[in-house]
Amino acid sequence: MNNLTPDFRALSIAERIQLVEDIWDSIAAEGPDSVDLTDPQRQELRRRIAAHDADPGSAVPWDTVRAELFQQAH
Repeated sequence: MNNLTPDFRALSIAERIQLVEDIWDSIAAEGPDSVDLTDPQRQELRRRIAAHDADPGSAVPWDTVRAELFQQAH
């Protein structure tokens, strides 16, 4: 990685959220095995999956969360 650090604060909040989403999508596209998890991270994921399985109605769709984030950014 080069030493040039862009000033992300020059972007609007909505643009930064979109950038993070794009970066995350590029990581996810490489597959689940591309990121090593620690044992505590695996345990936390299992806990969250179990909590969701116990109460799936508590989940908030990503589109709703994203829309609220972009609405707050303006």
